[in-house]
Amino acid sequence: MIRFTTAGESHGESLVVVVEGIPAGLIIDVKEINVELARRQRGYGRGERMNIETDTAKILSGMRHQRTIGSPIAITIANKDFKNWTDVMSPSSSASCGKALLRPRPGHADLAGLMKYGVNDFRDILERASARETASRVVAGAICKVVLKEFGIKIMSYTLQIGNIKADISSIKENKIWQDSEKSDIRCPDKLTSKKMMELIDEARTKGDTLGGKIVVIAKNIPVGLGSHTQWDLKLDGRLAQSLISIQAFKSVEFGAGTKLAELFGSMSHDEIFYNKTKGFYRKTNRAGGIEGGMSNGESIVITCTMKAIPSLVNSLHSVNLATKKMAKAEAVRSDVCAVPAAGVVAEAAVAIELAKALTEKFGSDCINDMKNNVNSYKERLKAI
Repeated sequence: MIRFTTAGESHGESLVVVVEGIPAGLIIDVKEINVELARRQRGYGRGERMNIETDTAKILSGMRHQRTIGSPIAITIANKDFKNWTDVMSPSSSASCGKALLRPRPGHADLAGLMKYGVNDFRDILERASARETASRVVAGAICKVVLKEFGIKIMSYTLQIGNIKADISSIKENKIWQDSEKSDIRCPDKLTSKKMMELIDEARTKGDTLGGKIVVIAKNIPVGLGSHTQWDLKLDGRLAQSLISIQAFKSVEFGAGTKLAELFGSMSHDEIFYNKTKGFYRKTNRAGGIEGGMSNGESIVITCTMKAIPSLVNSLHSVNLATKKMAKAEAVRSDVCAVPAAGVVAEAAVAIELAKALTEKFGSDCINDMKNNVNSYKERLKAI
């Protein structure tokens, strides 16, 4: 089974990710991983740190000559900013820990983490709670995307909304959505709306404020039957939702029509089933978002995620000084004004990991060629239904 774990602090020496369960015999070029890392760093509204870091993956184990060998794949991403934080973030020396952070930010892990772990200031908490950790997830997702690519599965995302500005993609052809999104600084395929979104981000930056929004992730060419109805923790939508909601600042996840289904009669809520010899079974609508009964149904998986505004504001919110217990402004920590465009890339990674995991559970994960044979055999069986 595919699984991954990450380690590292935001301003530590490096980030580390270990990915297990990747089939042997898969060709992975580190350039593909670095392309995904570069996509994560782009986006209108990113902060000063993106001018410092140029994330590059270094593969330490699990591969020979660009080919996976079935053992755990270990990868590091150096933090170039560590040179400016060596004394504060050294894992071994007894150097000064720097100024204690005692004014927790509302909406962040600062206060709850400090209370839980019994530390003297919340530097220990923010360093790990930081969205810098998502670079590791993007690496794991990039590897899983290579697995999915072997089976014709493609994952894309785009920015649907920033603040109160929402895109209209109804007139954009599906095959252009990804291309236009990648060309946009805001990762939105609606050019007119993109401009308005960037203007709103500029307004927030001027005010010392931040913005959230919504992103849409689409996975295409998914085989029927990933996930299972047999146990609650095997349901594909449940697993995807958990993975996505764990991304920093994500507050809701919707499949297909999502919350709009609350307004509809049953006759308008579900996707009627049709059949022809060429397509087999298919739907003309996709309100379910490609998942029924916890299993993929063969349609595209469509997920909308809501990200709140980042809690690190230049114009800080009210908080309490933990030493004096008096009212104070929260710590002003360097951050993005808006990270929604980058969050779409992280969400793609989360979806890729869960889909690759479900794929290997159903079709095996020891050898990529055996896996392909199993998928082909399964598809032939489905044709006979």
